Amino acid sequence: MFGTLDNPEIESVLNQQYIGRLGCSAEGRTYIVPISYAYDGDYLYFHAANDGTKIQIMRENPEVCFQTDVMENMACWKSVICQGTFEEVTAEEERANALKVLLHRELPIIASQTVKLTPSWPFHPDNLNDIKGIVFRVRITEKTGRFETMRKVAGINAFV
Repeated sequence: MFGTLDNPEIESVLNQQYIGRLGCSAEGRTYIVPISYAYDGDYLYFHAANDGTKIQIMRENPEVCFQTDVMENMACWKSVICQGTFEEVTAEEERANALKVLLHRELPIIASQTVKLTPSWPFHPDNLNDIKGIVFRVRITEKTGRFETMRKVAGINAFV
């Protein structure tokens, strides 16, 4: 069975995941990259180690798309797509607040180097603005979600 996620289900997916795909484009070039994130109910927050391709493209065209999903298996999944606007977070207080959101997300014990914001992760410096790199967020303008699931029919998994 296919269906549309309602808003509480969309919020649940965004809150429970920490990896998604960020899509951006400029001058006829589309770029999609897997990226770790944190969500606070209004914004998606991200950290980039440097001024790379995605940052350059988003500075040129701030309209972006973000997708994340929950997959139990190929027949049981939920997917959320967010449209939004890239905002680089540079003001000291706002940057520190964004880093707090990123630092307080739940991550697996074994995590990629890209989600470890400091060399001493999971510990962080007293002054969060000592964390290097680019902090940015996406102001969400639209959220949609879809799902597929199987139902039990006479005790057997089936598509209906």
